[in-house]
Amino acid sequence: MECAGLLALLFRLPERFGIPDLLYYEEIEPGTPGLEALGLEVMEVQGEFVAWAQAMPARYAAVVAAQRGSPPGHNDYLALALAKQEDCTLLTGDASLRLVAELEAVPVMGTVGLLCGMVQHALMSVDEALLALERMKQGKRRLPWVEAVRRLEALR
Repeated sequence: MECAGLLALLFRLPERFGIPDLLYYEEIEPGTPGLEALGLEVMEVQGEFVAWAQAMPARYAAVVAAQRGSPPGHNDYLALALAKQEDCTLLTGDASLRLVAELEAVPVMGTVGLLCGMVQHALMSVDEALLALERMKQGKRRLPWVEAVRRLEALR
């Protein structure tokens, strides 16, 4: 969202956005400060869910390796644990984390889903979303481009 200039618009969606505190302070805040002011909630992952996250690498190492993807990191598993703790959708573009989330029955959404949500909530038009998608492509983001265009065009 950042490379397409959509961060402020993202937080206008009628959703709550939360992130594990450790993930935020280690990976996000240094490069993208100010997200809390936009509405990002920095949240604590409770002990039982931290333990659950710590068990995930061993549980899914073979499945992730079979998909030839790099395994999710500790902070990725904390994000999954927070989604499970809060009984909400996990936002991720990481294919391996998406696979594990689906196996754990945690709903997942990525960039394309967020763009579609912005169109559906009249925060932007389909044409504006397609332009944002093009900026993401120019920014060397990895997305399912054909699927993204198909889903956005379906909203016309």
